[in-house]
Amino acid sequence: MNFITSLLGNLNYGTILFLMLLESTVVPVPSEFVVTPAAYHAASGQLDVWLVILFATIGADLGASINYVVAYYVGRPVIYKFANSKWGKMCLLNQEKVEKSERYFDDHGIAATLTGRLIPGIRHLISIPAGLAKMNYWKFLLYTTLGAGCWHAILAGLGWYLHTIVPEEQLNDKIEEYAEYIKIIIVALVIAAIVWFAVRHLMKKKMPQN
Repeated sequence: MNFITSLLGNLNYGTILFLMLLESTVVPVPSEFVVTPAAYHAASGQLDVWLVILFATIGADLGASINYVVAYYVGRPVIYKFANSKWGKMCLLNQEKVEKSERYFDDHGIAATLTGRLIPGIRHLISIPAGLAKMNYWKFLLYTTLGAGCWHAILAGLGWYLHTIVPEEQLNDKIEEYAEYIKIIIVALVIAAIVWFAVRHLMKKKMPQN
C-alpha cells in the first residue's frame, strides 16, 4: 500500500495507466483519487486532461482484460477459491462480491459491461462474469472502453471544477464530500443506459422479419 500511496503522490500518464490497471483487476485502488487529482493538475497546466482520460481508460481496459482472460480460462471454482482466500481478502474480495457482479451481469446482459463500469462495488469485478460467460472479447472491450471512458470523464470533470474552488491541500477532503453527487450522476447515467438498451432491444423485436 505504501507503493500505491507513493504512486498517488506522483501522478503522471504512466502512473495513471498503471493505477487504473490495478483498479480494474482486484487491487483496491480508488479511481476517484487518481483521475480527479490528475485532472486537477491538468487544470493548472501540469497535464493534459484528455490524455488523463485516455491513459486512465487504457489502464482500465488492460486491467479488465486480465480479469476477463483469467475468468475465461480458469472458471468459477478457482475464482471463488481466490476470492475466499487470504489474498482475496487482502484485495477486499469475497465470494459474495463476485456473485453480486455475476447477478448484475445476468440481469443486464452484455450491457452490464458498460453500465457496470459506473457502479461502485461492481466496476472492477464486472469483467469476471463477462469472462465466465465467454462473452465476445471485442464486444467486451468496446463496452468496457465506453463505460470506463464515461466514468473517467466524470471524475476528470470533477477535478477540473475543484481546481476553481479549493486549494490542493483540501482536494482529497472535497473529493470525499462530492462522492454523493458522483453517485447521483452515476445512477442517472446507468438508468439512461439501461433504458436505451431496453428500447433498442424492443425496437429490434418489433422490426418486421425478412
